[in-house]
Formats: sequence, C-alpha cells, structure tokens
Amino acid sequence: MPPALLKSLFAATIFSSAFLLFLVQPLIAKQILPWFGGSAAVWSICMVFFQVVLLAGYAYSDWLTQRPARLQAAVHCTLLLISLAFLPIVTAAHWKPTGAEDPSLWILGLLVGTIGLPYFLLSTTGPLVQSWLARTHWGVEVYRYFSLSNLASLASLLAYPVLIEPYTALREQALGWSWGYAGFVLLCITASLYAAGLQQPVRSKATAQARPGDTAPNWSTYGVWLALPALATWLLLAVTNHITQNVAAVPFLWVLPLSVYLLSFVFTFENDRWYRRSLLLPAAAVALLLCAYGLQHSIGYGLATGVPLYVVGLFVLCMFLHGEMAAMRPGHAYLTRFYLLLSLGGALGGVTVGLVAPHVLPAYYEMGVGLVLVAVLGAVIFRRQRLRAAVCVLLVLACSYCVWEQVRDEQDGTRRMARNFYGTLSSLDSIDKDDPQQSVRQLYHGSVKHGEQYLAAERRREPTAYYGKTSGVGRALLSAPATPRRVGLIGLGAGTLATYGRAGDVYRVYEINPQVFDFADSEFSFLKDSPAQIERVLGDARLALEREAPQRFDVLAVDAFSGDSVPIHLITAEAMQVYLRHMQADGIVAFHVTNRFLNLAPVVEKIALAQGLQVAFVHDEAADSDLRRTDWVLVSRSAQRLQTPLVQSASSAIQAIPGLRLWTDDFNNLFGVLK
Repeated sequence: MPPALLKSLFAATIFSSAFLLFLVQPLIAKQILPWFGGSAAVWSICMVFFQVVLLAGYAYSDWLTQRPARLQAAVHCTLLLISLAFLPIVTAAHWKPTGAEDPSLWILGLLVGTIGLPYFLLSTTGPLVQSWLARTHWGVEVYRYFSLSNLASLASLLAYPVLIEPYTALREQALGWSWGYAGFVLLCITASLYAAGLQQPVRSKATAQARPGDTAPNWSTYGVWLALPALATWLLLAVTNHITQNVAAVPFLWVLPLSVYLLSFVFTFENDRWYRRSLLLPAAAVALLLCAYGLQHSIGYGLATGVPLYVVGLFVLCMFLHGEMAAMRPGHAYLTRFYLLLSLGGALGGVTVGLVAPHVLPAYYEMGVGLVLVAVLGAVIFRRQRLRAAVCVLLVLACSYCVWEQVRDEQDGTRRMARNFYGTLSSLDSIDKDDPQQSVRQLYHGSVKHGEQYLAAERRREPTAYYGKTSGVGRALLSAPATPRRVGLIGLGAGTLATYGRAGDVYRVYEINPQVFDFADSEFSFLKDSPAQIERVLGDARLALEREAPQRFDVLAVDAFSGDSVPIHLITAEAMQVYLRHMQADGIVAFHVTNRFLNLAPVVEKIALAQGLQVAFVHDEAADSDLRRTDWVLVSRSAQRLQTPLVQSASSAIQAIPGLRLWTDDFNNLFGVLK
C-alpha cells in the first residue's frame, strides 16, 4: 500500500473510533435516562464507566504492543469480530430497575452488558494505532494523531445535540451508530493486517531527532503523569455538577465542560506552540482564584456569570494540566505506558467525583477541593523554581479559604443537608422577625426550591409555593368530585399537596429518591398532618405505574423535577397512555410545566390533542400572595371536567411552537423548546 494511502487508513481508523466513542456516550445515556428518573447523576455515572473502560482499553493496548506484530493482529481482529454480536446497541427491557437497586451499580452493569466490548475496543484504537504508526517513517507525528482523535471526539460531541438528536429518533440513532461501528471494524481489521507486516520500527533522522531519547521515566514522573489527568477529569465532573446543580439545571450544559476539556487536549497535543507557560501559568492562577471565589460569592451561582466563569476556568486549567502532560510525553518506547497512566489518572478522577464524593461529601464541595489540589500539584511540579512554587503555595491558601467560606455559608442556617445519587437536599428556616406568621421552612434540591411550609402552627396546613388554591393543580383538586378521592402524586417535594387531603381520601405518592421521603417526614409535617391516607411507592413513577393495576385516580399530578429539569420520559405520548390507564373517565392529569428555561406547555398540549384529549392551561401570577408564579397544563378525557367554573375561569390559550414535533419515547428535542 502506498505510504499516503496507509497514512490515510490509520488516520481514518483513529478518527472514526474517536467519533463513535463520544457519539455513543449521549446516545446510550439518553436511552437509560428515563429509567433512573431523568437524574443528571446518570451522566456522571456514565462518565465514570467511560473513564474506567478507557483505562482498560489503554492497559490492553500497552499489553498487546509488547507482543509480536502478527499476534497483535490476530488477537485484536478476533475481538473486533466478536464485538459485532453486541449490535445493535439497544438497551434491553430486562435492565429496567425496580427501585430497590443501587442506581450507580445498576447503571454500570447495564453499560457493561450493552456496549461494554464495542466501547472497550474503540478505546484501544488511539494508542494501539499510534504504536503501529511509530514503526513507520512518519512516526515522529504520532502525538498529532492523539490530537486528531480528540478533535473527532469534540466534533461528535457537538454534532449530537445539533445535527443528530433533533432530526432522528432514538432507535434510528442506535441503528446508525451500529452500522458506523461495523464500518470501523472493517477499517481497524484492515489497519491491523497491514500493521502486522511492519515488523521492525523504521527510524529516520527526523524520528531520531524528534526527542532527546527514550529515557525510562522514573516513579516521580509516573506520579505526575497520573495526577495531571486525574485532576483534569476531577475538574470536568466537578464543574459539570456545579453548573447543572447549583447554577442552572439547563439541558445541554454538560456539553460545554466536556467540549472545552476535549479542546484542551486538541490544542496541547497537536503542537507545542499552543502551550506557553509564560501565558498559561498566570492565566491558570487567575482562573483558580476566580473559580474559588465564585464558590462563596453570587457570581459563581448566576446563569450569566457562573456558567462563563466555570467553563472558561475549566478550559484554562485543563490547558495547564494537559499542557504539562504533553510537555512530559515520552519517546515511542513508552508511548502506550504514557497513555495508560493518562487513562488511569482520568479514571481515578472520575471515580472519586462520580462514585466516592456523593457518599462522602454532604454537598457539591468537590469543586473547591479540586481547585486546591491543582494548586498543590503546581507547587509539586515547580518545586525547584522558588518563585513559582511560592505563588502556588499562596494559591493553595487562597483556594482553601474560599472553600472554607463556601462550607460555612452553606451550613450556616441549614437545618439538615444530605446527598446521594440524585443530588443534594437541604432544609433551612427563613425567619421573618417583623412578621413571624411569614416565617417558613424550605426544601431545596441543589439551588432549586422544592417546597416550603409555614412555621406558625395555625398556618402549617396552608398550601404554599407552587401549590396554592389558585394554581392549576389546586383548581384541579378543589373541583374534583366531593366523594372520597384517589389522588396520585408523581414527585413528593415537601409533601405540600397532601394539605388538600380529606378524611377518606387516598393520596398515592411516587418518589424515586428515598431521602425525599425522609426529609418530608422529619423536616415537614404535611404528610403526617393530612387526614388522607398516604400510600408510598419508591422508584421511578412511570416504571411503577407500568407495573401496577389501574389506580382509578381522580387527579394525577405530574410534578417530578430533577433540580429544575423535568424528566423527559414523563412527558411523552407513551407516558400519557400509561397515565390514562390509571385515571377515572373524568380524571385530570395535571402537568407542572413551570420552568425558567424550557417552554413545555405546547409539548403537553400536542401530546394530548394527538390522543383526542381535552386541555386547559392555567397560568397563575399569584401577584397578591406569597405563592410562586406557576404554569400547569390540565389534561382530561372529559371536556365537562375542564369546564367547571374553577378551572375554566383561569384557563388561557397556549402559544404554539412552529414546527414542534410530537414527543415520544423515541423522539424528543429539548433544543426546540428552549425559551
């Protein structure tokens, strides 16, 4: 094969593997997201899986490159052919959780069983093909192919939400990826067979002069190789958690941190000219200070300031971390060992933030800890340069002080704080000294309020926040038949809707997060004070309703939020069919669509009208009360049920979104409903 064609073959193999590697991440995450309540933590666990499998792939590459060339080709081609048995990558129904499993472990097992071997082999391609390239005359360019792979990953990551998700159904995406993977297998097998003929490295003068020599790295070098990527991944997940949980629960925000993370790889490994210490070190110091300061100041929590601050800060810090990593890259003899340590560090950072932190830290403090560790690592790297080391020590002290201030501010006035897979819950009392009747206890999930209760004994049974008598759900409950009612609640919050319960009523609560039940019982009294009978179902509401016998609800309130983000699987055409199976003939399904970033009312209306249902939209400004402004969409089979004076008097038209497609389990597009 001509050298130019062989070079193109290797480049195409690396590019396609990286593109597919990052394309499958949002694709598979979207498939399983509905099974775990739409929680943003699903993405974090997926990232941990991807990092760990990447580590396994790099370890395999390091092992395989020590074997004879023909054996390399035989082993790798065999695994590639076996991996085709995993296609198409469609998650099987038997992986649906029941609610009793540990979500983190269940997701990891699901991913192994669904995409484990294909993802593993995709992850091996970069270092393995680069080791083959090192045997050629152009082997001096080998690290530029690492930059190419990261460029492909970035292109894939950006293409999914913009070009793929809005125009194709989920099953079509899975089938398209599977065909793409089959094409990659063909490319990789071809490259493997040609590489088998490259028995001995061919060293040109350019190759020999490219690096001083293949000096064996010492243990301190290995330690730095491990720490640099570990902290880069740590910051990636920590920034993603911070801006999606504490700044704004906006879909797509996870794309920004991952994009700049990959972009830093592209720049630092493409050419040495992109990383200049004289520019990057001062910028990294400023980024550390600003990001740490933002943790205990409002600039770090506002949408207009917090997102740019932490996304730009992440880019600068990753340029520093990955730039130092690129500057330490070894000669070809230790190439796969270098990538192995890089992936091991990434996996350690991901596991620490994704799996360990939720069980160790009561809130999202890993961001501040990561900033401190970056400054500590800087002091280690520059320990022989007195001025730079001194600056790093000062940065350690400054960042530590900001983290301490963050913890003190969040703990001050907080009654209780707890964290698990689904995020951080906290309760706090807001005391009005001038008018004690206005004092309330509030429940927060991240930075989003999920309910409140008056502290005054005579006001403890008043509906508050989003659930007042003039809200859509309040009107639906008050206009329900006078006979004993069956009411379903998808999402508990503080339990405020139980205030509408009467003796003889049954309120059946579906809640995926066990800590929400705990907070509702220990911090609030809505449930215990309600005359109604309270039934509890732990687990994802839709999965539970799919398994249950018809409940014959008079009202079903769909009020589940993960932060401020609505789990999409609860507002699809198939979800509506599940709800209708559990409703009385004239029952009302009330959808809470209040949202700062998404216009969901037209989505619900389109689903309802497509199934011949009646719709009433209730917008409540709550101008003359302590209640929150709310939007509820009421859906029923019965037009008469929505024409009662209490509902009809507050109903208004929903402004349509041009070109809006019907949302199904297989197709939904959040870009199309952004405000």
